[in-house]
Amino acid sequence: MIIQSQQSLNRLALTNGQIVLPHEIVAGNALIIEAGKIVGIDNAATLGSETVQLDVGGRLITPGLIDLHTHGALGHTFNEPTEAAFATITEENARRGVTGLLATTATAPIPDLVECLAFTRQWLSQSRAGAQILGVHVEGPYFCLAQAGAQDPANIRNPDDGTPDQLLAYHDVIKIMTFAPELPGALELTARLVELGIVAAAGHSCAQEAQVRAAMAAGLNHIIHIWSAQSTTIREGPWRKPGLLEVSLVDENLTVEMICDNKHLPPTLMKLAYKCIGPDRLCIISDATSGAGLPEGSHFRMGNLEYEVHDGVGMLFDRTAFAGSTTLLNQMIPILTEVVGVPLVEAVRMASLTPARIIGLAGRKGSLEPGKEADLAIFNPDFTAWRTMIGGRWVLD
Repeated sequence: MIIQSQQSLNRLALTNGQIVLPHEIVAGNALIIEAGKIVGIDNAATLGSETVQLDVGGRLITPGLIDLHTHGALGHTFNEPTEAAFATITEENARRGVTGLLATTATAPIPDLVECLAFTRQWLSQSRAGAQILGVHVEGPYFCLAQAGAQDPANIRNPDDGTPDQLLAYHDVIKIMTFAPELPGALELTARLVELGIVAAAGHSCAQEAQVRAAMAAGLNHIIHIWSAQSTTIREGPWRKPGLLEVSLVDENLTVEMICDNKHLPPTLMKLAYKCIGPDRLCIISDATSGAGLPEGSHFRMGNLEYEVHDGVGMLFDRTAFAGSTTLLNQMIPILTEVVGVPLVEAVRMASLTPARIIGLAGRKGSLEPGKEADLAIFNPDFTAWRTMIGGRWVLD
């Protein structure tokens, strides 16, 4: 069980660590934390007796990881509006060095989604153990049926049917809403999201470039899980018409998510996304399902549909499509560095500062800069978390 320390140290120095900043790694100095905030970096030899020192044994000290797209873990999902489900998922993420996440819902009947949003609002009203829920990512139900992926096709609908009103009544807890920009009513939905301060995101889409551009003109600026459930170039006679994928790769006004479990995408495609988009617009997400953390062969559910953990990833039983990831965010950083060849500082940035910037929290979270909240993780060389701190308090295993 993961519990949160009830005592916050007044002034703490983390010594003998490799401090991962946005553009460099600093060794030989101490990271100073006071009153739940990052104070800065100082020489450990000059620290006074009023500062408690913790030797981290040469480990990496990074900002806490932030996952913008995660559905669940250990048999539970955020589509379950219960204390047990939310606690299980957030505590498991904290154990992995994830300090903040968006509770991501999958396509479901509108009343069920409303219930999840109402429960999240209640959850956020008090302090909790585990990773902080920074808001909700509503993934669906306004999708192109042909790009449903593992989303339940029985509940896919168009945004011109009047149902967005029921979801947007909870705009105070929604950070991202994902939809297919080519659907009837999508442009109107985009404008409403932007007005409410919600990130308008495209995904599970059959859109051609002109439809994507129209949504971008209305304020769409984020793309979920590149290459997964995305339209690509088609031919109309002699003409080649790009899709959502190609716009995602080339447009500098978009931020983009990538699943880095080394299953959804082969190394060549991950390298291509990194080269085209770069670490300041490309963030890594787990897209973890309730199968995350379960052993090979386990069955798990998303809504009314059942899937299997097979070969380290969620799959449909007929093996025709993936059903989300079973890998949590900390496990993806070694894949970025060792398989894709991304420098460590950039890989960490793609899992911390870049997602914080996407949802407007970079002024408070996402890096170990003075004045920011003391959300951090101390990682072993294999990127298992040794300790996790949220708001200046240790999360203990």
